Amino acid sequence: MLGSLVRVVVFCGFAAVLAGCVDHANAPVIVPVAAQTDPPLNFTGVAHTICVADGNFMYNEARRQYELRAGMTNMPIDAANEEATARAAARRQYVACLSSQGYRTVYDR
Repeated sequence: MLGSLVRVVVFCGFAAVLAGCVDHANAPVIVPVAAQTDPPLNFTGVAHTICVADGNFMYNEARRQYELRAGMTNMPIDAANEEATARAAARRQYVACLSSQGYRTVYDR
């Protein structure tokens, strides 16, 4: 019994240490827009998860569309321009999704 209790305590300690390793340096601060009159649709964590999924989908879709346009015009694919376009589309989708959830984003840049 004592051995399993020690294992649980050690496991929780490792989980706490590893949770501190997650980098949130460039993560946005999510602020509710009108919390008193019109509360947000979902909790902050749920809205962030939904909107990250939307942003990831938009990133992949923007890359696919860029490659299709390059193929139709017989132009070589510029990897830097493709990445910049896809990242911008993903960020716009993320911000628009959070806005529809009742939040706005604040970046420390």
